[in-house]
Amino acid sequence: MKNLVDLNCDMGESFGTYKMGNDEEILDFVTSANVACGFHAGDPSTMRKTVKLALEKGVGIGAHPGFQDLSGFGRRNLQVTPREAYEIVVYQIGALYGFVKAEGAEMQHVKPHGALFNMAATDPALAEAIAEAVYAINPQLVLFGLSGSEIVKAGEKIGLRTANEVFSDRTYQIDGTLTSRKEANALITNTDTAIQQVVRMVKEGVVTSTIGTEVPIQADTVCIHGDGIHALDFARRISETLKTSGIDVKKISEFK
Repeated sequence: MKNLVDLNCDMGESFGTYKMGNDEEILDFVTSANVACGFHAGDPSTMRKTVKLALEKGVGIGAHPGFQDLSGFGRRNLQVTPREAYEIVVYQIGALYGFVKAEGAEMQHVKPHGALFNMAATDPALAEAIAEAVYAINPQLVLFGLSGSEIVKAGEKIGLRTANEVFSDRTYQIDGTLTSRKEANALITNTDTAIQQVVRMVKEGVVTSTIGTEVPIQADTVCIHGDGIHALDFARRISETLKTSGIDVKKISEFK
């Protein structure tokens, strides 16, 4: 039975003075923050503010690079070559890395966003390009990827530390991939259902697919989407339930 997990959230997905979501409040309940780097969301001001908030609350900071697709929020599949994927990931990690360094801190991890994340989960060449980009900047960074996916395999192959990620608010297919957001049943909006799924994934290492079969899964880090309408409630209750279930919630850099 697993008794240790990281709880992460996608953050900084707003612009300038416009505030989207409950980032500051959510940071009280998560251990790692994936900060948008300006391509799918975010801008320099928002990146700096999010980094400072995360540091104040002792939360691990990671880059959240995605496709350059503001209007589609980085969730539309774009056709890129491995070389292009490498370049956009290096560019975005570098942008956030600068803000983290300016605050006298160290970046903890990298987690691709949206369509880039999902495409790399099943495309070995794309996954390898992302892993190479992370390694080239800092081989000490942890690479987050969908549990059991090609990106986790690519990270391990190149020598990166990896974290198998599972999702609190998404449903799963029989092959362990996430249900497409184009499907009506892609999102879990009931907090109790999300909590039950998370606890099973962490403690039992399984998730129930949309057709009712149980799929093996490894949960090193659990994602909560910061732009979800129930994000703050999810974060609070999932954090509390994991702890009362005997599971330690720590940032990935504190895992032994």
